Amino acid sequence: MEREFMEYDVVIVGGGPAGLSAAIRFKQLADEAGKELMVCVLEKGSEVGAHILSGAVIDPVALDELIPDWKDKGAPLLTPVTGNHHWVLKENSKSEMPHFLLPPLMSNDGNYIVSLGNVCRWLSEQAENMGIEIFPGFTGAEMLYHEDGSVKGVLTGDMGVAEDGSHKDTYMPGMELHGKYTLIAEGVRGSLAKGLIEKFDLRAGKEPQTYGIGIKELWEVEPGKHHQGTVIHTQGWPLDKETVGGGFIYHLEDNQVAIGFVVGLDYSNPYLSPFDEMQRYKNHPAIRPLLEGGRRISYGARAINEGGFQSIPKLTFPGGALIGCSAGFVNVPRIKGTHNAMKTGMMAAEAAFAAIVEGREGKDELTAYPEAFEKSWVYKDLYRVRNAKPAIHKFGAVLGTLYAGFDMWMNNLGLGFLLPWTFGHDADHKCLKPASECKPIDYPKPDGVVTFDKLSSVFLSNTNHEENQPCHLKLKDDAVAVDVNYTVYAGPEARFCPAGVYEFILDDEGENPKLQINSQNCVHCKTCDIKDPTQNINWTVPEGGGGPNYPNM
Repeated sequence: MEREFMEYDVVIVGGGPAGLSAAIRFKQLADEAGKELMVCVLEKGSEVGAHILSGAVIDPVALDELIPDWKDKGAPLLTPVTGNHHWVLKENSKSEMPHFLLPPLMSNDGNYIVSLGNVCRWLSEQAENMGIEIFPGFTGAEMLYHEDGSVKGVLTGDMGVAEDGSHKDTYMPGMELHGKYTLIAEGVRGSLAKGLIEKFDLRAGKEPQTYGIGIKELWEVEPGKHHQGTVIHTQGWPLDKETVGGGFIYHLEDNQVAIGFVVGLDYSNPYLSPFDEMQRYKNHPAIRPLLEGGRRISYGARAINEGGFQSIPKLTFPGGALIGCSAGFVNVPRIKGTHNAMKTGMMAAEAAFAAIVEGREGKDELTAYPEAFEKSWVYKDLYRVRNAKPAIHKFGAVLGTLYAGFDMWMNNLGLGFLLPWTFGHDADHKCLKPASECKPIDYPKPDGVVTFDKLSSVFLSNTNHEENQPCHLKLKDDAVAVDVNYTVYAGPEARFCPAGVYEFILDDEGENPKLQINSQNCVHCKTCDIKDPTQNINWTVPEGGGGPNYPNM
């Protein structure tokens, strides 16, 4: 098919912190040099910020570099952290870990509690004011390549395609966006990044990426229970000693509290449900009173990179690079990645600008980007915590946490050279055990006051997909869902999905299971693509603009 195309110097896929920072930095350099260079940003959400979900406490170090006068320009960093707590939970009690025992990197001094979606909306305004073109509601559906195999750009998804593949009256073919360099900033487990990593073997010599799933709710609580600026992290209950994870409670402005729970996707029990762990978490006697009398405003879920330093793939390929969470720069112990995502976007933009000014054709690799990364504070940030998450998986929650603390303290004291080893990872989908080796988990029913079911939660995420479109959740082999996943693992996709997308339907006799995929519920968390034990589910982009529409998340 002959398609329309547009030419840019740099094409960026993804309007999150990394993509927007890359666009702004590239345009800053072009303007400073007096050069007319064009950059565009594709965003699959209906607007910038619609698909952004994070805790979030952010370190402003990258923003200070990118836009030093961000306060004067009204950046929505309104709540500085004023209190920092770390709780260890048991089923009916809590104890607080003394702050002086925590490595200094765990401190939140100088950080801000934010809605990352609102921060991205503000960044997009700064970008558009500079003349950067942003296209919300358009997906990066597939990569485009030159005849020599280097990346040429990206093809946006077709609009108006019916479920049977026919064209509706609203059909609009995708457009080709060509760039001298293409920067991939899709976020965690993006479909384009996944394909590029495989095509160019970018994980050669690297550990597999590992992930967690974060479930988050935004609450409006009673004024007397609200303590603006307070940050609470928790570990322990309700998870068992073999499962990595923990909770967070962040007091924002306007009596709002962000509460969430993260479960490492390297868990082994197929009966575990991250969504239900989150609901159970809210029933803890140290947490439930905060929420009683309040109102739940929003809900969402998102996978999180947790592999850290040893799981970062090769960052460049001919004609482009991976930035932000497409590569995986989250500092797991700090529970922060925004500052690293922004900085890597900035470094890639600087490398692309230098290459274009030097007259390179764009088919080479931006080697200046990984070189800059290895000299940056991002590299140092990740290297010194590289063993924290894998230690917990390797030694269990108690011994692993003790080792992680020791390892981080040694690195903080400049004695990291005495601990030169780097622990490895198993891919998350390989960690699931057969159901016959595990015990079912009895989760309490939701009460509709503090705890809720999946469907009412998805309603609060404002998730919507255009009706009568091809299912974007594709099975490589339909039979595997029942013959292996249901028979061997008791159908874990019905539990690891936090949005009720997957359910097994039985006949009147309670037999002959069939997998039903309710793709309209999908909140784009990517957990199914990650945790499916047979890797039979392939998450692809739906029609542009579909998915959640998160307010203030």
